[in-house]
Amino acid sequence: MGDGLAYFDIIVFAALAAFLIFRLRSILGRRTGHEKRRGDPFAKPAKRGLSEKEGANVVRIPGAAEADEASVGAEALTLAMDLRRIAAADRTFDKEVFRAGAAAAFGWIVEAFAKGDTETLRPLLSNNVYEDFATAIEARERAGETLETNLARIKSTDLLEAQLEGRAAFVTVKFITDQVNVTRDRDGEVIDGEPGRVVEVTDIWTFARNTRSRDPNWTLVATRSPH
Repeated sequence: MGDGLAYFDIIVFAALAAFLIFRLRSILGRRTGHEKRRGDPFAKPAKRGLSEKEGANVVRIPGAAEADEASVGAEALTLAMDLRRIAAADRTFDKEVFRAGAAAAFGWIVEAFAKGDTETLRPLLSNNVYEDFATAIEARERAGETLETNLARIKSTDLLEAQLEGRAAFVTVKFITDQVNVTRDRDGEVIDGEPGRVVEVTDIWTFARNTRSRDPNWTLVATRSPH
């Protein structure tokens, strides 16, 4: 009986991920342009996640390349081991299905935030993150401003870190996307962004799920932009 429910959950999650990816593909790849990183107005430091390493103005010394490769290899091994721990605790977990579902959820959340659709956001976010999003939406509405966001393309979805704390699984994902973001005032005048201008956006989000829950969905528990 338990195995049947677990197998059914896998089918449901895979079907949901496939549907969400199909929905996102309807808006992918239609825009091109210059690249620029946008700051995240509602982000706050994540409690979990890997920090971005600064790469500018680095002077290489003998043996540094080998040390860097060893560090990257160690991080990849740690991530693989942590993902296996999550899979052992949750037999429905598959990292590629999760990656696809995370990309789809990203598109839904970005679109819902731009539209001020708190009803869609509520089940996708943890309480703390929902409060941050709802506060930003309320402030925007009070100012009479509107946000137009078009997700042109998800360029990459990389898993950065995974943790299992008791029954709770956490996976941190780095998204690099092409977006068009325009903010208008109550008179419809552009006050931020440029219509038709595609910018490159980097976001780091952490998702969580109770591995003992029959609900296959993950919720967004932290967001930040790389420093």
